[in-house]
Amino acid sequence: MPNIRPLPPNLQEIAKKQLNEDPKRIDSDLAHLRDWLSKQPHLKARTDDQFLTAFLRGCKFSLERTKEKLDFYYTSRTALKEFFTDRDPMKPEIQKFLDLGVMLPLPEPDELGRRILIFRSGRYDPNEFNTSDICKVNFMLMDYMLMNDDCYNTAGVVSIGDMKDATMAHAAQMSPTLIKQTMKCSQMCVYAGMNSLYQDIPQKLLPNEYGGEAGSFEELSKDFKKQMESFRDWFIEDEKYGADESKRPGKPKSYEDLFGVEGSFRKLTVD
Repeated sequence: MPNIRPLPPNLQEIAKKQLNEDPKRIDSDLAHLRDWLSKQPHLKARTDDQFLTAFLRGCKFSLERTKEKLDFYYTSRTALKEFFTDRDPMKPEIQKFLDLGVMLPLPEPDELGRRILIFRSGRYDPNEFNTSDICKVNFMLMDYMLMNDDCYNTAGVVSIGDMKDATMAHAAQMSPTLIKQTMKCSQMCVYAGMNSLYQDIPQKLLPNEYGGEAGSFEELSKDFKKQMESFRDWFIEDEKYGADESKRPGKPKSYEDLFGVEGSFRKLTVD
């Protein structure tokens, strides 16, 4: 039997019907992926059951799509070192960002089993935190959920963008290149307006400040910070994994191959 967390009945049903998951086949699928990874000289990847199963679920158990996604996962992280290095959650700058409660997963999933995330961009000072800081913590959150949140891996995620107190300085940080980078690494859905939000997400699941019962933003921020701190060893160890393009069979992948020709203008500032 694979060494993975058993899914509750509602998520197991989603995995079976929507993700093509067959418990009897997981062992052989995992063995196939481990064998494939062992033959990729350019990749140094995690091979534990829980990690690989998360990718299989994200690819609806297509082995070829899973291989592509694993390759992209490590190749993109190596190309975007500013997002995926120095990720110790105890670092003062990361601690300070976590204290602000900019991005928060809510305790209970929605009725479809999806994890609910809130991103409050107006909480941080754009003169103090740059885009790399923000993206770094965002992808730390995504990695934490990849490894620990079966709702996220099985049913998906709903992302709520709260623009309260956001300024033009916040908007100016979102360059076209950055938007493409982040959307390549994750797909998100943003809701605007409480009325439309309540129509899609039960009000009781939302924070107290939104009229819900999930707890206050302060309580949610403290809880999320503890979760990230508890995963410190994983974040530190994770830096040893990645891709070495000099060892890739065939043509090495460039930054432009991954993110397009506009990647050549990464440092361009638009007023």
